[in-house]
Amino acid sequence: MKNLKNGLLLNDESKLQQFLTLRTVGLGLLSFIIVLLFMPLGHALMVLNEKILLNHKLLGAGLIGAIGLFCLIVGLNIQKNQTAMALLGLIAGVLVWTGWIEFSFVWIADKLEVMPYMENGEVATKPEYLIMPSSIGILAAMCLLFIFSDTRCQFYVWIQKILRIKKSIAVQSKQKKPIVITTFIETIMIIWTFYIVLLLVYDGNIAGDRHPLTYITAFGSLAWSFYLIFNLFKISRFDYSIRYAIPTVVIFWNFIEILGRWDLFKEIWIHPFEYKMEIILTTLLLIFLIGLLVYNTKKGNLKIKNSI
Repeated sequence: MKNLKNGLLLNDESKLQQFLTLRTVGLGLLSFIIVLLFMPLGHALMVLNEKILLNHKLLGAGLIGAIGLFCLIVGLNIQKNQTAMALLGLIAGVLVWTGWIEFSFVWIADKLEVMPYMENGEVATKPEYLIMPSSIGILAAMCLLFIFSDTRCQFYVWIQKILRIKKSIAVQSKQKKPIVITTFIETIMIIWTFYIVLLLVYDGNIAGDRHPLTYITAFGSLAWSFYLIFNLFKISRFDYSIRYAIPTVVIFWNFIEILGRWDLFKEIWIHPFEYKMEIILTTLLLIFLIGLLVYNTKKGNLKIKNSI
């Protein structure tokens, strides 16, 4: 296989063993766990904002998004530290999605008095998620922006090759976006895309949560995430590792979300008051791992000699 840029090492089999080392596997695992921990905590943050602030939840949501914007601005001013930029881009994406985007749907659902979708006397889909598929046209337009611009996302690169436009785009695209902006946009786009995927397959008019298509989505996502994890374990730069971990985790999270939909376990992040200790320990673990990462980055312990 040919080399891929940005620290993703996909050489021939003789070189693969050289680059798939304990360091790259450890780096990939650390990136995966850090991004994974953001998933339940993002859900829990949304629930806590709704339950604690009640009628003032939109003000809380505005503040959450504003903190995300602040992280984005800070990231733009530390361009020499790519690790910190990638982390801040991820944090900004999660906070802006949770605060400004998700709660914009909450606001409209409340305004239009949309009722939740009920199953067996329990809320299966909250009102804000029932109206979220209305954004599919905007999502498609955003995807076109990436398809027709210079990108390193392998999915969009694949589409560009099919359309035979990659070379033309590469010639015209010279200016690179800061890593913090790229990570921020990638986080929002990927979360948004797979929210729509899940909501569409849950829709009884399209499939339903027990439909074969939902099973295909669940186990297809699991298989796809295993493939991405294998590639993640060959990345030698943390800034690219964290970016690659975002789609890896979100696709893996599809499987977790569907298992929760099937009531195979209780989603503790939806009930943060019942599982305070678990949420607190998850938060402390995330802070510890990020601190460990920052410390090792400053010490130069994450530098791998054979990186591209």
